[in-house]
Amino acid sequence: MKNSYLKLPLLVILICFVSITKAQKTNFTVSDAINVKSISNSTLSDDGRYLAGIISDGRSRFGVDHFRFQDPSYINVFPGDFVIMDVNSGTMIYPYRAQSQVTSFAWSPDSKELAFLEQKGEKLHLMIYEVARKRIREVKIGGNPLLANSNLTWTPEGKAMMVHARASDWLDRAMELYNEATKGPVVVYDGNKPFLKWDEIRNTNALTKVLRVDLATGIPQELLPESNYGGVYLSDDNQFLIFNETYPLKTSYVRNEGTEYQVAYKQLSNPDSMHILYKKNKQRRNYNWSESKAKFAWVDSGYVYVQTLGQDDAKNLTKGKAFTDEEKKKEVKFSINSWSPSERKILLSSDKGYWMVDAQGENLEMVYEFPEDKDKAPSLSLVNWSDDERYLYFSYSEKDAWRRGFVRYDLQEKEMEDLILDHRLYSGVQKPKKSDKIILNLSDGDMPGDLVVTDWSFKEIKPLTNLNPWLADKKMTRSELITYRNVDGKEMKGILYYPVDYEEGKKYPLVCEVYETFFANGYNRNMNLFANQGYFALRPSVDLEMGYPGEAWVKGITAAINKLVDEGKVDNDKVGVQGGSYGGYATSLLITQTDRFAAAINISGKVNIISFLGDSPKIGTRNYTAAEYGQDRIGGTLWDEPLKYLATTAVLYADRIKTPHMIMTGEGDWNVPGTNSRELYYAMRRLGKDVVWVNYLNGGHGAGAASDESDFHDHWNRVFEFYEKHFNKKEEEGEKE
Repeated sequence: MKNSYLKLPLLVILICFVSITKAQKTNFTVSDAINVKSISNSTLSDDGRYLAGIISDGRSRFGVDHFRFQDPSYINVFPGDFVIMDVNSGTMIYPYRAQSQVTSFAWSPDSKELAFLEQKGEKLHLMIYEVARKRIREVKIGGNPLLANSNLTWTPEGKAMMVHARASDWLDRAMELYNEATKGPVVVYDGNKPFLKWDEIRNTNALTKVLRVDLATGIPQELLPESNYGGVYLSDDNQFLIFNETYPLKTSYVRNEGTEYQVAYKQLSNPDSMHILYKKNKQRRNYNWSESKAKFAWVDSGYVYVQTLGQDDAKNLTKGKAFTDEEKKKEVKFSINSWSPSERKILLSSDKGYWMVDAQGENLEMVYEFPEDKDKAPSLSLVNWSDDERYLYFSYSEKDAWRRGFVRYDLQEKEMEDLILDHRLYSGVQKPKKSDKIILNLSDGDMPGDLVVTDWSFKEIKPLTNLNPWLADKKMTRSELITYRNVDGKEMKGILYYPVDYEEGKKYPLVCEVYETFFANGYNRNMNLFANQGYFALRPSVDLEMGYPGEAWVKGITAAINKLVDEGKVDNDKVGVQGGSYGGYATSLLITQTDRFAAAINISGKVNIISFLGDSPKIGTRNYTAAEYGQDRIGGTLWDEPLKYLATTAVLYADRIKTPHMIMTGEGDWNVPGTNSRELYYAMRRLGKDVVWVNYLNGGHGAGAASDESDFHDHWNRVFEFYEKHFNKKEEEGEKE
């Protein structure tokens, strides 16, 4: 019988091998969820040779002290493995042996050095990594200024660095305000002062000055005095320093009020000079700068203007040139997409299509007309303009199917060409200045993504990272885009995640994770954890309407569930719902309107939109603006629309709740304080309802999942136990009878 297996048909051997391989896979656990790695802060050198980044897993966020939010002295750069990748060879260089806290990567113009900030204790230090020598050195800045966590900018010749630093007395001023608000012993909130107390703290925390640091000597030169800078740029010829400034005037509850904005520049040869491009104005103006920073364009009243830095004359490039018909002229409002590589042309867009205009304003032409049905037309986003200026490259995503990738538009032939389109997810495109290579993140739609290198033909895609090879031995969910109609008959999309070891024809429990609209898939920690519990998981979309947000969830989510029940996939009696933040708010509100669910979990979501207006002092007016015209979609103030605020406050309808409810909060949550969610716990307990409140004393926004590692496990174990208890409740009651 020796070697008798060789006589078996090849197909049988393959089937056995596949079965054994599948059987060897183990469940994806809470510990596994923590271990999943990703790369962040990735930065590509100008020559496309090197890419720097931070590789980290879920532990990187466990060390956050949520109670020190807005504390000027608190710095928390997330730790991880600092890595530099040689894009050509795939070699990984680790400048530090252990995990480090580094951020703000910036490659030198010659791509030979990498500047970054490293947190050591309570301070940031300016560091340089020399690629050839594989050596790190610290630039010890004269006077030892306190650096701010912000972008670093090399000077064009590569001998100096622009950094943001604090004034010598800044920390004392900032801590005085912070301590007054947090330690007292008496804290006074005076409505006659121009700013809310926490707005004043935030404004002070935003102040920096700009230094030019000589990298050889560490000698600093102050380029800009202390102010709130929204952007600082150097022109390629090293002649001009361009800067945006923000001037808060008062705390405002109305969008685009209470602040002035200014744009100016200096000639570096004359540090005392300052030229105002856009003087202080309550209307923000966004300039679109050419690559060299020699020219800039902007939009005003739908028209596009262009100007050369150092000159006073501005040209209107579009007025009266789009159409000859007077009525059509009025319809066209432009926005700016990109300067061409030569800086002689600008790509514009309107609701009609893409337009090309030369920087002299002599020619304006629509080069691509959008399809008539914009709701169904694929989404296009410009990612590159070829050096010869003939081709525009766009990322592409269809709106009714997972068909994604890149297309190329030929400006000469006026034709769109598919480059690569499939079900995969492409994101985070990075292109170097001096190479045709591009780096992007690629995922099959279910597994965590990895970095790949390719060129604009996309004919060969080479992997750069393989961050989670061990996941091949884990049971992972697969996703599917589903379509359903809400109660109003509107077609909606949702993402369905299958239980691992799924068997056709078998009914499974379902957990819905709710928020707003879902379409794109991709690796999802929560969905994989539920799939490994033997559940379907669903992220359904809803159609939120201004003024009546509370109706959308019951109209849309229940319709999606019914579709899955009717298809025989889901057990009608084993359906749960949960959400975090806004989704937690939706969950508590939803169960006041329907008893469709066997169990419901609110994670860091408000339950009383009225008391919530003043519940998050550290973030200023956010709760008011969110309710009046933002995410909460009430559409007016409490005093204008009191009935709508009442209608969307779950705690007022606690008597209607029949669904067992778990409320999870973090004591350090500065976004949605647990005191708001707590109101529903007390109300339901008073009414004799099935409710449990879990408050993590070290947690933040996200409850135990935003705490330490022990709490992370506790959080998820409680979630699983809660669903299991209530999904199996009827069966257990039946056994007792």
